[in-house]
Amino acid sequence: MFPSYSRPKTHKLTLILCILFVSCASQAQVSWDMADEIVAGLDPVTFPDSIYYIEDFGAVGDGKTPNKEAFEKAVTTCSENGGGKIVVSEGDYYMNGPLVFKSNVHIELREGVVLNFSHQEEDYLPAVLVRWEGTEVYNYSPLIYAYQSKNIALTGKGTINGNGSKNFSNWKTLQAADKKKLRKMGQDNSPVYERVFGEGHKLRPSLFQPYGCSNVRLEGVTLLDSPFWIIHPTFCDNVIIRGVTVDSYNTNNDGCDPESCSNVLIENCDFKTGDDAIAIKAGRDNDAWRIGRPTENVVIRNCNFFSKINGVCIGSEMSGGVRNIFIENILMPKSSNAIYFKANLDRGGYIENIFVRNVETDTVRNAFIRFEPNYKNQKSSFNPTVFNNFLIEDVSCNVSEEVGVYIAGIREDYPVKNITIKNVKIKETPVSYVMQNGKNIKFIEVEVNGKVMDANPKERELIPLKTL
Repeated sequence: MFPSYSRPKTHKLTLILCILFVSCASQAQVSWDMADEIVAGLDPVTFPDSIYYIEDFGAVGDGKTPNKEAFEKAVTTCSENGGGKIVVSEGDYYMNGPLVFKSNVHIELREGVVLNFSHQEEDYLPAVLVRWEGTEVYNYSPLIYAYQSKNIALTGKGTINGNGSKNFSNWKTLQAADKKKLRKMGQDNSPVYERVFGEGHKLRPSLFQPYGCSNVRLEGVTLLDSPFWIIHPTFCDNVIIRGVTVDSYNTNNDGCDPESCSNVLIENCDFKTGDDAIAIKAGRDNDAWRIGRPTENVVIRNCNFFSKINGVCIGSEMSGGVRNIFIENILMPKSSNAIYFKANLDRGGYIENIFVRNVETDTVRNAFIRFEPNYKNQKSSFNPTVFNNFLIEDVSCNVSEEVGVYIAGIREDYPVKNITIKNVKIKETPVSYVMQNGKNIKFIEVEVNGKVMDANPKERELIPLKTL
C-alpha cells in the first residue's frame, strides 16, 4: 500500500501505535531460515517477449545528441503496448534529463553503452516526489526515477555516469538552509504538497530512486559519479539488486539505501563509495511515524565493500522501524565502523531481528561492531529507539583502532537487548569492548587481542568515539 498523507491527531498517538506494533512484531520467532524464505518468495521480475530498439525512437549514441525524448518515447510505447524490453546498443548516450520508467518496462544496457547524464539542474525539473534524507519532498528528479510503477528492470553490462562531481555533489556545503526548512516541515507535519523545493534550492538528487514501486530489478550495470545517494529504492516491494558495481566517492555517496521497503535482495555487488556501502533506512522522525512503513525482510549477501565511511549500517533515519535483516558473506578492507546500528533520541521506532555472519574486515577506524541509540547526541522528549534481537556470528577483524565492540544503551529502561555475538575474532584493538545499559548480552567464543572474552560481559564505561 502506498503511504497515506493524512495528518495524525497527535505525536503521542503515533508513538503509542508504533510501540504496540513493535510489541506484536517482536513475539514472532525469527532465524536464519527466514532469509531463504525471503529469497524464495521474490518475484524474479520477468517481461513479455516484445523487443524495442532505442535507435528506432531517434536515440543517437554519439556523446552529444540529447536523448531524453527518445527514451521517453521508447518507454511510453513499450509500457502502453503491454511491456517488453528496450535494447540500448553500444554508444555514448547524452541524457539531457531523467530517465523515467513506466510499468512493465525492462531496459537493457548492452556492453559498451554509457548513459551520460547532464549536470545542469534545470534538466531535472519539474520537481517530483521523493524522500530526501528520510523526509518527503518535491525536489529535483532523481537521474533515474519511477513513480508507483510495477515490473521495471534496468540490466546489462552498460555504465551509468551521473556526472555528480560536475555540479550536484558540490551542493553539500550549500544545503544547510534548505535542509533545516525541510526538517521543520517534516516535524510539523506540513502537507507534502507544500514542500516544494527544486528550482532555487540545493537539495541534491539521488541517482536511482524508484518510488512506491513493486517488482524492481537492477542487475549487472555499473554506476559512476553519483550526485548523492546512489541506489535508493523508496516505499518499494520486491526489489532485486544483483551483480551491480558502484564506483562513486563523492560526499554522501551511500551505495544502496533501501528505505521503507520490503522483500529486498542485494547480492554479488561491489560498492566503492564515499559514504556507507549499504545503509538501511525507514524515514525520519514524525514524517516516518505518519506513514508507518518499516523496512523489512532484506537479504544482503556475497558483496564487497570499499567504503570511505561505514560498511553496513542501519539508520540513522529509521523511524518507521527496521526488522528481519540478514547479512552474510561480506568482505570489506577498511571502514569507519564495519557493522553499525544507529539512531537518534528523536527517532523512535525499532531495530530488531538482525542477523549477520561471515564478515571479514581488515581495518576499522572506530568500532568493528557498534550499537548507538544516541547518534550525534541529539536531545528529545520522545522515547528512544528499541534495539532488540541481534545475532552476529563468524565475523573477523584484523585491527579496530578505537574499540572492538561498542554497545551504548541510552537508558536503563531502554536497554540495547538480546544480543548474541558468537565466534568473533578481533586480532588487535586498544579496548576490547565497552557497554552501558545492555540486557541479555552474550559473548560466545569471542576472542579479542588473543584472549577469549567472558560469556556474560559486565558494564564498562563508554569511551568517546568519532561521529561520522
